[in-house]
Amino acid sequence: MNHKNGFNPLSRTTAHRRAMSRNMVTSLFRFERITTTQQKALEVRKAAEKLITRSKVDTVHNRRQVAKYIQDEKILNKLFTEIGTRMKERKGGYTRILKLGFRQGDTADMVILELVDYKLDTEAEAKKAEKKVQKTTSANTETVSKEPEKEVKSVSKLETAGKEAVAAKTPAKAKKSPAAKTAKAKTPEADKKADKDAGKKE
Repeated sequence: MNHKNGFNPLSRTTAHRRAMSRNMVTSLFRFERITTTQQKALEVRKAAEKLITRSKVDTVHNRRQVAKYIQDEKILNKLFTEIGTRMKERKGGYTRILKLGFRQGDTADMVILELVDYKLDTEAEAKKAEKKVQKTTSANTETVSKEPEKEVKSVSKLETAGKEAVAAKTPAKAKKSPAAKTAKAKTPEADKKADKDAGKKE
């Protein structure tokens, strides 16, 4: 029985659970949107909403109390200067949980935990897509321009190779022709004919 149990231990030791909670809250304030399991999101949400409530009033005491939980100075400053000022008119409910479905490995409930006023940066995504298109088009034009050069180089190489082969063959034939004649003269049939001729003359 878990009646009046104030938190979910998440099957972790106290030190592990606290460190994980701090890291996840810091990531939530840094990116304003994280993907995690439903049970973790419900626990992180409690801590995050208390910190946002403190950040509405920017005092030294509140900064020190929040600094016990968030140890990154940049995120601490962002919480008090940006997130706290955006949430001043709200009286709670600074985060929301969106269900994604089940994780493939262990069928855990996956959710998105984000700030209520989070907006997708569609302009940055559009710029990235444009850059990709420009890179692909420039790469295609470069390949098209390089292909004719390669063909010209290959043709010139073939021509030079053909000329070298022709030049190499012509002196070889000239050299082989006298040697071939002498080889023909020294065959055994030619020797027999020479002997017969010599006998007849005698």
